[in-house]
Amino acid sequence: MTISINGTNGLIQAYDYQVLTTGFSYTFAAGTQVLVINPAGTLATGTITMPALPSDGMTITVESTQQVTALTMSGNGGTIVGAAIQLIPNQPLSWVYRTSNTTWYPFSGGAGRATALVSGTSQASTSGTSIDFTGLPSWVNRITIMFSGVSTSGTSAYRFQLRVGGAAVTSNYTTASFAVTTAVSQTTGAGVATDGWGFQVASASSTQHGQIILSKLSSNTWAGTGQSYDSLATERIAVIAGRAFSVGTVDGVRITTAGGTDTFDAGSINILYE
Repeated sequence: MTISINGTNGLIQAYDYQVLTTGFSYTFAAGTQVLVINPAGTLATGTITMPALPSDGMTITVESTQQVTALTMSGNGGTIVGAAIQLIPNQPLSWVYRTSNTTWYPFSGGAGRATALVSGTSQASTSGTSIDFTGLPSWVNRITIMFSGVSTSGTSAYRFQLRVGGAAVTSNYTTASFAVTTAVSQTTGAGVATDGWGFQVASASSTQHGQIILSKLSSNTWAGTGQSYDSLATERIAVIAGRAFSVGTVDGVRITTAGGTDTFDAGSINILYE
């Protein structure tokens, strides 16, 4: 902790500067009001605990120069209104304490929000029968799956599935898709699916470019829409829509094919989530 007494301005200032790592646990010491976190890179998880005996009107500010993807906050006997669930780089959050009801209230920076898009790590879709993105935090409300130049060894339809409890959800979907070719009036490859969002492909040489957006509608229902452009099949565009229902807490997504036997042989896939 660093303390500065400025006689000219009549201020007593106390802050703490920390170079933290993933999985950190930090508790505000008595008198510390500002925490500056300066990690080397994005941190997956961390915990911040408020001071034990705060005075009425005390303010606490937290700021990080890097993303903290999944943050847990503890009131240390008090209640935190708008507890932060992540830290966005260079966007400080502040709370003020009210003794009469032992509550911290957010007053600066929009505490508790999770507005920044978090990028996954791009994966090459050049082998295997499925591509998985795992470890998503429980607060995720929207997932965008992006793909470029993706191809498989066969003609089985693509499938985009949620993961719950570390496993892909393969039922409780109601989805449909169709494809439009260069002739606007011509539609082909229409189909419905109950094992994920997906679309048909024209041939094993097809390469897909596009995105699927999955949005949390309620605690156990997700809506999804998307488009895919096939650059090797007569300017073919697939349109996808549908929902997943009766699912638990989503912790990832899987990209595979119907039946799960065709292998990926080209392209790359990544996700954004918020």
